[in-house]
Amino acid sequence: MVSSTLTHDISVMPRGLPGFLTLPEAATGIVVFAHGSGSSRLSPRNQHVAQGLNKAGLATLLFDLLLPQEADDRRNVFNIPLLATRLEEALNWLSGSKAARMSVGLFGASTGAAAALVAAARHADEVRAVVSRGGRPDLAATALVRVKAPTLLIVGGYDDEVIRLNEAALAELHCEKRLEIVPGATHLFEEHGTLDAVIELATAWFVRFLGKGSET
Repeated sequence: MVSSTLTHDISVMPRGLPGFLTLPEAATGIVVFAHGSGSSRLSPRNQHVAQGLNKAGLATLLFDLLLPQEADDRRNVFNIPLLATRLEEALNWLSGSKAARMSVGLFGASTGAAAALVAAARHADEVRAVVSRGGRPDLAATALVRVKAPTLLIVGGYDDEVIRLNEAALAELHCEKRLEIVPGATHLFEEHGTLDAVIELATAWFVRFLGKGSET
C-alpha cells in the first residue's frame, strides 16, 4: 500500500513547459503522458488515469507538450515530430529530476500515442513500456517497426475506425504487443466504467514492465 504521494508543479526544460510530477513513496517507475487533440496537463481523463497509476505505486509526469502560441495552431496537434521531440525533452529533463533512474513508460492518447511511439523508437534503451488510449499509432508511420518497448493498444469497442487503424499498427510492431478493446466505449471513454477499465489495463501493463524485478 502506498503510504504517501507528493505532487510537484514543475517546468520541463529547456522550454519551461508546465507540468505535474507526482511521486508516490517507493515508486518503481514513472509514466510520462503524451496528450493529444489539443489537450494539456489539465486533461481530466489523463489526470484520472494518472491517479490510478499513482495508487499502484507508479510516478507520473503530465506536462503541456506545446507552448501557448503553438497550441493556438491546430496543425500542431498532428505535428508528430514536434510532439515526439517534446517528449524526448521531457525524458532528458527526467534524468536530472527527482525521478532520475526510475524505469520509464509512456502513455499516449489520440495523436499523443503516435508521438509516444516515435519517442520510444528513438529511446529504445530508455523507454520500457508504452500504452496507447484511443490512439493513432498509425501516425507513427515507419517508427513502428523500431519500437522495442512492450506496447499495449487500448481502443473503445464502438470506435470502429480507430480499431481498424490500431489493428494495422499492431501488425507493424515487432515488440511484445497487445490490442485490448473495451466493450461499450467510444473514442473518449466517457461511458460509465470504461475509463476505469483503461486504468486497470494500463496499470497491469506498467507494473509488469516497470516494476521491481522486470526483465524488460
